[in-house]
Amino acid sequence: MYKILIIDRCQFSRYGLEKWLTEGQTFSAPVMVTSLNSLFLAKEHIEHWQPSLVIADLSGFQDDPSQANFIASLFTACGERSQVILLHYRPARNFTHHDAVLVTLSKKTQLQHIKNMIESALSSRPWLNYTHTISPLLTRQEEKVLSLWLEGVSNPLIAGMLSISGKTVYTYKRNIRLKLRMDNRYSPFLSSAERIVGRTS
Repeated sequence: MYKILIIDRCQFSRYGLEKWLTEGQTFSAPVMVTSLNSLFLAKEHIEHWQPSLVIADLSGFQDDPSQANFIASLFTACGERSQVILLHYRPARNFTHHDAVLVTLSKKTQLQHIKNMIESALSSRPWLNYTHTISPLLTRQEEKVLSLWLEGVSNPLIAGMLSISGKTVYTYKRNIRLKLRMDNRYSPFLSSAERIVGRTS
């Protein structure tokens, strides 16, 4: 079993790549794939989930100061455990000087060539023989809540968008904080109002 983490701001790219990687007989060995649109969450996944390969488009994060700050720590988290294939839809900053980066490819590259690069990267990683189910750090619903939370969407709006109650949103946020080992004052997850309440409590 190989684990692959996809990092991309574009929902359609993430979904399309994840579907291609997991459906049919794309690879000779089974793969487990998870995809994220947050560099902070991706760093946590790399440290805890320890994927064999990270496939990332970082060009969508470079202009966002709240995300760009995590790019260096993302590569540090990869270290020797996870190789990185960078995909980009527009010219991005040159990250090839990082040891973890195997190759940088355009998203217009033919799928067969991308497949060959992925096979090459996976063949150099240790085979993971799991006797139990591997689960991502956060559930899909928690990832949706976190994504909206990071965009500054209010609890009532998150509840409406996901068709859940406000209390459930609060529970998801609490679980996210616990899983990511963050206290209530960790600023990327808090709205201005929550930060003020945190200081006065």
